[in-house]
Amino acid sequence: MGQETRPMNIQFVTTSLMQGGAELQVYLLATQLKRRGHEVSVVSMRDPEAFVDGLQELGIPLHSLAMERGSPDVKAIAKLGNLVRELKPEVVHSHMVHANLLARLTRLFAPFSVQVSTAHNLTEGARWRDYAYRLTDPLCDLTTNVCGKCVERFIQVGATPANKIRYVPNGLDFSTFKPTPGSHAAKRRELGVDDSTFLWLAVGRLEEQKDYPTLFEAVARLVASFNSAPGPWRGMKFVIAGSGSLEERLKSSAREAGLDPHVAFLGDRKDVADLMGAADGYVMSSAWEGLPMVLLEAGAARLPAVVTDVGGNREAVTGEAVGALVPSADAAALASAMTRLMSLGKDELEQMGQRFREHVEGTFGITRVVELWEAVYHELLTRARDGAKPRRWAA
Repeated sequence: MGQETRPMNIQFVTTSLMQGGAELQVYLLATQLKRRGHEVSVVSMRDPEAFVDGLQELGIPLHSLAMERGSPDVKAIAKLGNLVRELKPEVVHSHMVHANLLARLTRLFAPFSVQVSTAHNLTEGARWRDYAYRLTDPLCDLTTNVCGKCVERFIQVGATPANKIRYVPNGLDFSTFKPTPGSHAAKRRELGVDDSTFLWLAVGRLEEQKDYPTLFEAVARLVASFNSAPGPWRGMKFVIAGSGSLEERLKSSAREAGLDPHVAFLGDRKDVADLMGAADGYVMSSAWEGLPMVLLEAGAARLPAVVTDVGGNREAVTGEAVGALVPSADAAALASAMTRLMSLGKDELEQMGQRFREHVEGTFGITRVVELWEAVYHELLTRARDGAKPRRWAA
């Protein structure tokens, strides 16, 4: 805990607790702040699906509002208000659009000193959500986003005033994200690849945002040109970890493009660190992003990355020293960058991966990010105390 901070009572409100980047960030912040002596609680709008054991082990209260996906429930305001009155947080820090709006509206009926809303993407869906952010902004003390471009967009569309939004990056606990010892060879055998095959890994939901059709077009280009391309590899394989609403459509597209021998869908996995430890390169074809936690994980795993230049990807993949940035929706550019990576030998790839690890660990280490948050909370609480008692908002 920084010298200028004191123990605080912080409540995290999240749309969900599942295996996702934003949810992982909520879990890391909650557990790290608890370890640093703060009182912490977590509220999930939907029933939690992940991170429950880790929160319970540290004695962090976890509450569910038991909401159903796609089913608004005005009773959630009363439920969250009751938890605010019971747990008496000084700071209510919400994450993702639905939780951000819920926490703001709850403040109309239950007083607390500071409300921080964190968005985790360049865009959070339909345009009405930008208007909802703008309308409820007076109920929030600060909005943050996880990448610089994301902050710029929120200001440009009027979702929040420029003086009430900041960039605060995601953080990762690099000491815990590492492959299981000895898993490299075993995982490659499981995936059916030998050491002469370049193994590409993509991790992400099978949804429109990730733009897998562009990736498949790039893979088709690579397959067509592989025999004539220079490089030390005799084969290549692409594996995708994740699930989503487009799964069957994407599998059908890959099959129709003749990519079945080269592309494998792994579904949701709990061994992402081992998959990254076994892979030779990471690829991300997203149409838009915030600051993807999975990209920081690729850096933690020393895995060179080829990614689209969207959202905060540029803040992680800084250039050719650690991988490559390409325009979104450009299969030719994506294929070209992937070809360049496959022209490198194992030693060069290892050096590139090490530089990637050093950059992301120095920039996005969880201790540094938690200290940033402590400073933000302290600043806002000091401002609230100096200005007035905690406000009881009136409609």
